[in-house]
Amino acid sequence: MSFQITENCVKCGKCFEICPWKAIKENKDDFYIATELCADCGSCASICENSAIVPEHYKTKFK
Repeated sequence: MSFQITENCVKCGKCFEICPWKAIKENKDDFYIATELCADCGSCASICENSAIVPEHYKTKFK
């Protein structure tokens, strides 16, 4: 299982800062999770105040 960042993301950067595996990446418009680096520890999901990080299998709409 891996995680994904949904449209609920407000781009606060907390997940980027806390990820021990440096799996959260930033591009021009948003953050995303590099699944090949993600260890599924859930640190990012637990710190997200907007519930914007969910398991990859969770069905959601993206921008």
